[in-house]
Amino acid sequence: MKPERMNAFTDGVIAILITILVLELRPPEGHDLADLVDEKGKLLAYLLSFVFVAIYWVNHHHLMQVVHRVDGRTLWANIHLLLWLSLTPIATAWLGEAGAESGPVAAYAIVLLGCAIAYTLLTLSLLAVHEPGSQLAQAIGSDRKGKLSVAAYVVALACSFFVPWVSIALFVAVAMIWFIPDRRVARIVADDS
Repeated sequence: MKPERMNAFTDGVIAILITILVLELRPPEGHDLADLVDEKGKLLAYLLSFVFVAIYWVNHHHLMQVVHRVDGRTLWANIHLLLWLSLTPIATAWLGEAGAESGPVAAYAIVLLGCAIAYTLLTLSLLAVHEPGSQLAQAIGSDRKGKLSVAAYVVALACSFFVPWVSIALFVAVAMIWFIPDRRVARIVADDS
């Protein structure tokens, strides 16, 4: 199968998720610009989640540039990723409402860990339908960023019960390493043109 339909479906689901995230925001009670300060936790949680969903979309789109075929296993792996991404709005709402407390931070860490594992499974399923020397295999390489992300989320989950701010710092650190997609894909696509 060609990947176009999977990509279109993923784009649609992610667009809906971003819409749901913004619909969770409510205007401040007052009439002054300073009233936004009362909403800073919700705004920061929204911003963090928006960045994470955007990073997954950008990296998924970037990765799919070197994918030439998918199979049923790949479709299910992609659905699994979308399942975890779809939990982002509820984790965001709880984190934004409660702040850096153990429960909401742990829930957020679980969602991010689930997303990272699902993305890893997606890459593995894609590798299974491509040859070992394919552009995809070259682009993924040893997947250091993916492995580092999973490890960081496991540490963040453990820290969430003792020092939730450390978990939030780890979330931001992982976002920073994924903000720029892997340049190997861009080079491979450019070389192929």
